[in-house]
Amino acid sequence: MSTAPGAFSVVMPARNEAQAIAAVLAELARLYPAAELIVVDDGSTDDTGAIAKAAGARVVRHPYSKGNGAAIKTGARAATRDIVVFMDADGQHRPSEAGGLVGQLCDGGYDMVVGARNAAGQASAGRHAANTVFNRFATWMVGHRIEDLTSGFRAVRRELFNEFLYLLPNGFSYPTTSTMAFFRSGYSVGYRPVNVLARQGKSHISSLRDGLKFLLIIFRVGTLYSPLRVYFPVAAALLLLGIGYYGYTFSTQGRFTNMSALLLTGSLITFLFGLISEQITALIYKRDRP
Repeated sequence: MSTAPGAFSVVMPARNEAQAIAAVLAELARLYPAAELIVVDDGSTDDTGAIAKAAGARVVRHPYSKGNGAAIKTGARAATRDIVVFMDADGQHRPSEAGGLVGQLCDGGYDMVVGARNAAGQASAGRHAANTVFNRFATWMVGHRIEDLTSGFRAVRRELFNEFLYLLPNGFSYPTTSTMAFFRSGYSVGYRPVNVLARQGKSHISSLRDGLKFLLIIFRVGTLYSPLRVYFPVAAALLLLGIGYYGYTFSTQGRFTNMSALLLTGSLITFLFGLISEQITALIYKRDRP
């Protein structure tokens, strides 16, 4: 295990980040001269790749933009150190805090340590509210407090992270999926408070365009982690509605209606889907080695 100061890989996905990336890389090189710096140029149309290469980073280029998650997967495959730090290239994440994440990972016996942002570190009040919903939902799902489900600033053990590359989406939800995957597999996940600066340049996330995607992520995370915890409440609600409606129609009309049958049948089918999904999820996370 590479635990010497700075003996880790830093992976930065970057698309059109020419404005900020040079300063970020220079600070990383100054603080961690032994670190392996990898920039994944995700189809930039500016000089991001050339600037990163001139700053001493190893640049892996996508011929076209595949998404933040795809860049993360490319960088994880390219990294050679036992510990990998993922961070943004837009100046939001402080290079000085990368060492703290790695230190907590090594000293605390964690498999992943996530940089947890406070309210001031959120891009907007709307994003903060959405992330709060994400965090509470995920906390309920895993039974452990999750302080920041969507933070992309994290240190991980490369071998373990690479187990889940096939699960990670190509879009912006890799932090959510990887965190839940680690919890589901029984790996140790820790959090460390970090300060986030205002990004330099234009954000690639659109609140309107990506809002529905993030909503769908909530359900995707639930079914990815423990499907029955999503399906069972729905099945229970349909069951109660079916029984309640049957009680109403029996007392007022003296009969069992088609709507009652539909609700009760829907409850049973939903529950059975949950059981099947739970078995499929168990197979996804099955590991051949002890």
